[in-house]
Amino acid sequence: MDMKATKQVAWVGDKWLVGPVRGVVLVFHGLGYAAMKELPSTEELGWARAGGLVVFPYYGPWSWMNRSARAFVDDLVDSIYKEYKLPDSVPLISTGGSMGGCSSLIYTRYARRRVRACLALFPVCDLKLHFTERPDLPRTIMYAFRGYKEDMNSLFAEHSPIEQVHAMPDIPYLIIHGDADEAVAKHLHSDPFVAAMRRQGRKVEYMEVPGMMHGDLMPVEVFEKQVDFVTSFLGA
Repeated sequence: MDMKATKQVAWVGDKWLVGPVRGVVLVFHGLGYAAMKELPSTEELGWARAGGLVVFPYYGPWSWMNRSARAFVDDLVDSIYKEYKLPDSVPLISTGGSMGGCSSLIYTRYARRRVRACLALFPVCDLKLHFTERPDLPRTIMYAFRGYKEDMNSLFAEHSPIEQVHAMPDIPYLIIHGDADEAVAKHLHSDPFVAAMRRQGRKVEYMEVPGMMHGDLMPVEVFEKQVDFVTSFLGA
């Protein structure tokens, strides 16, 4: 995949990069996103100014980080490191929200290149439970796993962070979730996931935000925390 092809399948924020690349920051979008990204978000701009090369993969609006999506992102990451002539010491950081939060965690679990740190905002952590959480979800999940030979329970387990805790790499994690989230219920997803990760000895910081809904505006201190979490690994 050359640079022209890379920028056809992902938004790459090199125009906003300040100084040399100190880290590659993957940003996984939420369910249904099908637009062409044009500008960085405020947090992405902060990461770019700290040396983070932000990469926003177009990995499919209903992919749920299935095997095809994981292979696609693996190839994209390898291409980014090659085209920008980045040594392996440059850290790879995984981020995302909602389905993107699930994707951030699941990609961290299976990534070909080791992920240095993972940020997940209001993530789906139990895909089997989420299948029944809202009426719009089953079609997307069934589409993501069409053609797979395994039964659905096996596929739910493969793609659910809560079922992959034992295999999650021992790296720093930041999970952020609001207690007013009605789209991805905090008590059904992040609460049990964080508890299981801590029992497994993983380093998880958990910000539980009172009154915050799904994808809602974050309090300033929470927004700053997600920015600082990523920038703390740039150049590590």
